[in-house]
Amino acid sequence: MWPLLAGYAVYPLHERLLGRPTFRCWRELERSQWTAPSELRRLQYEKLQRLLNHAYANVPFYRHRLDERDAGPACGDPLARLHRLPALTKSEIRASLGALLWPDAPGGLFQSNTGGSTGEPLTFYLDRRRQAYDQAARMRSHRWFGVRPGEREMYLWGSPIEKERNGALKRFRDALFNHRLLDAFNMSEARLDTYLDEWDRFRPACLFGYPTSIVRFVEHARSRGRRLNTTRLKAVFVTGEVCYPQDRATIGEFFGVPVADGYGSRDAGFIAHECPQGRMHITAENVLVEILDHDEPVAVGEAGEIVVTHLDAYGMPLIRYRTGDVGRLLPGRCACGRGLPMMGVIQGRSTDFLYLPDGNVRHALSIIYPLRASPGIRQFRVVQAEDYGVCVEIVADDRAEQLTLDAVAKRIRPLLGGGLALDVRFVERIEPNAAGKHRYVVSHARPAVSSDRHREVPCG
Repeated sequence: MWPLLAGYAVYPLHERLLGRPTFRCWRELERSQWTAPSELRRLQYEKLQRLLNHAYANVPFYRHRLDERDAGPACGDPLARLHRLPALTKSEIRASLGALLWPDAPGGLFQSNTGGSTGEPLTFYLDRRRQAYDQAARMRSHRWFGVRPGEREMYLWGSPIEKERNGALKRFRDALFNHRLLDAFNMSEARLDTYLDEWDRFRPACLFGYPTSIVRFVEHARSRGRRLNTTRLKAVFVTGEVCYPQDRATIGEFFGVPVADGYGSRDAGFIAHECPQGRMHITAENVLVEILDHDEPVAVGEAGEIVVTHLDAYGMPLIRYRTGDVGRLLPGRCACGRGLPMMGVIQGRSTDFLYLPDGNVRHALSIIYPLRASPGIRQFRVVQAEDYGVCVEIVADDRAEQLTLDAVAKRIRPLLGGGLALDVRFVERIEPNAAGKHRYVVSHARPAVSSDRHREVPCG
């Protein structure tokens, strides 16, 4: 009874009191997902025209940018106007934040921040319209797996922003909405024992979190010989990091339910989500996704940087916003019957690749697989500096006597070549980054076409 009350009475009332039309937006999205791709493109076209006209009339930054590129309202075609604009960078947002805002947004503006997973945190603002559509898109993706609003959801999450909100009011609200937060920042053995007990008391309908945190939770349960109560569980939703195939398999085998990947961010919004057929669908009603290489569009199927225009962000428009992530668009229509366009597997941030001084590029998986195959490694992180040198940090498990630094170096040296500095070291623990995430590979280097002299790199 309480899930029904929480999902269809308490939660809608909460959203109405905050001035967010979340449930109306959700009903819209439930209908529009089944329309033809041509109809969705027409909807995008109309919403893009309204957004560009709004930005020109009310947001100084875009009025200047549109005039500068002869892309004002007189230009007419919204796609032509959009393609004349340069991509928006985080540094531009930091430098021109005030000029990017519409202070008269209905319901006001609400400050938010990114977790700073790739550097300095970014401050930005949300309006009620955008908040409602982002949440509605999330609700729709949950329904794809049979999870209704108000059903019990457990979060294994580590964002500092969420932790700051975890006071008495937040706990009360979570109880009303049937949510439970487990702190992914604190995953000590003792704390994980309490998480296992909390799981069996709560018995969630879905689990949401970082894939690496969920894998750690699973591995701990196995080490304790615990079989968790999954009678209510319908799906595990992962996000915030690249979900590598081995992590997906580990999670799926343990819980026995679908593992669905979601792609988005606090700043760019809810961009795409995996359907039960395993295809990643773009939330086309709310975001327009472009794939660029050196600021030029690439063909469907080719990889490039994901650039997003949020069609319902009016308080602080994000038009051609660089995400720093790499992905590709896919042709055709999914067997699930939805008309929503599809993205290929998100390859992760451009910093998830290793760059060699001869111009070669290695995907993170090329070094992740041999490290995972090394007995005695419980956790690891690979850090590449600007000068291409690589440091590998390793947390050893109870089989550490079988593990030597030389053996690890021999496994990965062939991937990097002989002329690149390599430092392999044991550490006691590897902390998550400022956003609460664990990234296996972090590169600060950039593609090169000629070799150079390289020095030893400190782990960082």
